[in-house]
Amino acid sequence: MNLITGRKPVLDALKVNTPIDKLLIAQNSHGEVVDEILKIARQKNIPFKFTPADQVAKTAQSPNTQGIIAFVGTKEFSDISHLFDVAKAKNEQPFFLIFDEIEDVHNLGALISSAVCTGAHGGIIPKHHNAPVNETVVKTSAGASLQFSMARVTNIAQTIDELKEKGVWIVGTEMTAQKTFTEVDYTVPVALVIGNEGKGMRRLVRDKCDFLVKIPMKGGFESLNASVAGAIVMYEVLRKRNAI
Repeated sequence: MNLITGRKPVLDALKVNTPIDKLLIAQNSHGEVVDEILKIARQKNIPFKFTPADQVAKTAQSPNTQGIIAFVGTKEFSDISHLFDVAKAKNEQPFFLIFDEIEDVHNLGALISSAVCTGAHGGIIPKHHNAPVNETVVKTSAGASLQFSMARVTNIAQTIDELKEKGVWIVGTEMTAQKTFTEVDYTVPVALVIGNEGKGMRRLVRDKCDFLVKIPMKGGFESLNASVAGAIVMYEVLRKRNAI
């Protein structure tokens, strides 16, 4: 079972209908955020229990809980066809994220949060050499990772071929690309590839992209954090689609 700790992350998780089994709250917790958490918990019939603060910290194995823990179910993965079903149910062109060996759980959580906010229909991660969807990812994404459909695949390159057969265009982020991220038509079915924090996309994955895009930068920096770069391009997808 995964845990979400901290007042704001727990409140955000409740607001986005993250499936929460129960809440554990320190007896000395009080304030507007705690009151709102309790109000929503009562409305949703989510059990909660007040307990000594040291017990909360012991359960979370961390002193930084702000006096509250949410117990959430384990992430379940789906298959690629389900991601298409999610898009179809919304009557939208498919928009997927492909995580190519993202290693940092905080980056993965932040990317998933941005994906949900920009209307992506699902994510694809490799079974190996990728950050796990654990409690840190759940907390970083404010619970969004538990409602975001994700497929876990053995071979990303092969999966890209399957997506292409279904009419999905593959866009990869690459700092040496000729096109900027605003020069691509994202109103078509699209999958955005986010590469490894240090190495970027693997060569085989990069070679399979239909478009490689860069984010123009000043100030002498050569690259952005993976979650920041991914969010910038994701919001461009949202902007282009909203402009239709």
